[in-house]
Amino acid sequence: MTTAQPRTDLDVQPTPLALLLLGREADPTSERGVDCPGDLPSPSDPDLVARARAAKEKLGDKVFVLGHHYQRDEVIQFADVTGDSFKLARDAAARPEAEYIVFCGVHFMAESADILTSDEQKVVLPDLAAGCSMADMATAEQVAECWDVLSEAGVADQVVPVAYMNSSADIKAFTGRHGGTICTSSNAKRALEWAFDQGQDPATTKILFLPDQHLGRNTAVRDLGMSLEDCVVYNPHKPNGGLTAEQLRDARMILWRGHCSVHGRFSLESVEDVRARVPGVNVLVHPECRHEVVAAADLVGSTEYIIKTLEAAPRGSKWAIGTELNLVRRLANRFAAEDKEIVFLDRTVCFCSTMNRIDLPHLVWTLESLAEGNLVNRIEVDEETEDFAKLALERMLALP
Repeated sequence: MTTAQPRTDLDVQPTPLALLLLGREADPTSERGVDCPGDLPSPSDPDLVARARAAKEKLGDKVFVLGHHYQRDEVIQFADVTGDSFKLARDAAARPEAEYIVFCGVHFMAESADILTSDEQKVVLPDLAAGCSMADMATAEQVAECWDVLSEAGVADQVVPVAYMNSSADIKAFTGRHGGTICTSSNAKRALEWAFDQGQDPATTKILFLPDQHLGRNTAVRDLGMSLEDCVVYNPHKPNGGLTAEQLRDARMILWRGHCSVHGRFSLESVEDVRARVPGVNVLVHPECRHEVVAAADLVGSTEYIIKTLEAAPRGSKWAIGTELNLVRRLANRFAAEDKEIVFLDRTVCFCSTMNRIDLPHLVWTLESLAEGNLVNRIEVDEETEDFAKLALERMLALP
């Protein structure tokens, strides 16, 4: 019996921009956040792994390390639990004895963990530059201006906001203040159904979906049977969102003009190309992908759904996955022994560049600092924002 070898070639080629964002090249104008003090070796140096392990052992139960599915392998090996953003935030809340929650993810995820954990727990993000381009596409000021536009159009009292988990604490708080709820990619359908039921007349109730237009559109059309004509896109960079009062009155779904830079790059051509290259392939994509990609796929679901589908897939099956490349490579390695052929949907590299800012040097610096009693890079949400954001999250948790 032969031992399956890890998959190293998923038929993708890194672009110059991807190499820059992954840190293999330098651009001083694009770098922001904190530095790693001290003379840290490169991630490939075995001493770095030993240092991370030693610092984590020294901290013991005082530290709880969370690793998002999209993290690098060199980081994910030190995670106590792995998962999507909301699962990880809840896992942190379930470990009250952990004084430090080290979140290997991005900024909005660490905010959610701070909202859900106790005041005694301290949430730490190893690199403050690890943000989320999607979350950054909706600011509190822009959303407040949008609500003014809805008010001027005479429809604000018919609108229920639904914010995707991939949003800032400010946006979650806005949603809580205005009677809305949060959703994940797993429960978006239930969240929209709940929101439509909140109005006096579900037929005239509208939803402002923040900040990912694709998840909102795909859920409304695929899961609720609405039409594309029921959806309009609000562009915060245009006067009145680029929409007329009549368009706002006629719409049922008001989609914020935001998207995931990873999932938004997949195209219909990607699907057609992989079907031609891999006969019999099953195309499985995340609902943050464009509508035409979702419509052409065989299966659509959240990150957890993707993992569970591949776990249950028969031996010898072929899969093209439309989500972040770190996860796809990890799944390809994991299921190689079961002769499951797993390829990346696109031909070019598609790492989440901000997720990849959490590298082993930053993790070592964070753990060693905490072990020495120095609290670094704490993520703390102010009390008022936390209260309203938690209200929106609690409404989600109460969904049937």
